[in-house]
Amino acid sequence: MRHRPPDGRPAGEDPLTELTDPSAPRDLRAFITGLPKAELHVHHVGSASPRIVSTLAARHPDSRVPTDPEALADYFTFTDFAHFIEVYLSVVDLIRTPEDVRTLTYEIARDMARQQVRYAELTLTPFSSTRRGIDELGFMEAIEDARKAAESELGVVLRWCFDIPGEAGLESAEETTRLATDDRVRPEGLVSFGLGGPEIGVPRPQFKPYFDRAIAAGLHSVPHAGETTGPQTVWDALTDLRAERIGHGTSSVRDPRLLAHLADHRIALEVCPTSNIATRAVRTLDEHPLAQMIAAGVLVTINSDDPPMFGTDLNNEYAVAARLLGLDEQGLAALARNAVEASFLDPAGKRRLTAEIDTYTSAWLTP
Repeated sequence: MRHRPPDGRPAGEDPLTELTDPSAPRDLRAFITGLPKAELHVHHVGSASPRIVSTLAARHPDSRVPTDPEALADYFTFTDFAHFIEVYLSVVDLIRTPEDVRTLTYEIARDMARQQVRYAELTLTPFSSTRRGIDELGFMEAIEDARKAAESELGVVLRWCFDIPGEAGLESAEETTRLATDDRVRPEGLVSFGLGGPEIGVPRPQFKPYFDRAIAAGLHSVPHAGETTGPQTVWDALTDLRAERIGHGTSSVRDPRLLAHLADHRIALEVCPTSNIATRAVRTLDEHPLAQMIAAGVLVTINSDDPPMFGTDLNNEYAVAARLLGLDEQGLAALARNAVEASFLDPAGKRRLTAEIDTYTSAWLTP
């Protein structure tokens, strides 16, 4: 997909070329491409590739989403966060049957496999599908069938985060909580419970009863916070929603006490640099607070959020991080290990993936 570079470079310029020095002994582009990875903040519908979106749009011709993959580039150029939500929901409307759900989920895993993603926690918003008429058991069966096929055929381990679409209010919170906690419906791969959508006008404390129920059912708390609002939203997520990780948390750098709390308690931030620029949460890439988070000792993970919509992928986000932080191969491997540490993968799985990252890096750096 063509896209507008998020940091003001001329269209068509490859952000990875800045990392490729012909005189250097190693090529960071190739290192990133082969690096085994985990991803913790990536949305289900937001990961629909242009090919899949155009296919679904053609399948559902009453949609206003373009069927031409080239036209999708302009469609996915956002004026602000509210416009992003509007476009996102129009793509959500393309997912109308369990077959749509299964196709989308498996194709996401295929894209992840190409990037050497070994483990991903994919954020799903089941309320958006069930309220449009998809049978809830059909939805769950579709994602589970795709999950099992992705692991056996592609080597990608998927786990689910069910998130509340904040803009839909407490009705969506009740329905999402029911789907996440009812053993007759809840899918085997579900590990966490989140809160997405706009932050402005959607205070986090009102969702406390729903997070309490999800946590009591054994799920981890991973709400979005501090993306388009100030650090108080992050504090609310920590105190009221008992967050174990924070989605985005971009504004945390405005509060030194909050940064110290996150660092001391190893509460990870799920950072998505290109997303923050595309939605105008941060003005330019060079102003992104990633370096401040790292300097404060916060456990930072790198993620792609809604990659095709933002003209990016996880490899590109690692390249962006390398540029912003001045990282070499060891630094990039450390970011990959951060994601494993902050994940909800089982301990044995964490050991295996960390060992794979270390083996890969050692082999790369060995003359």
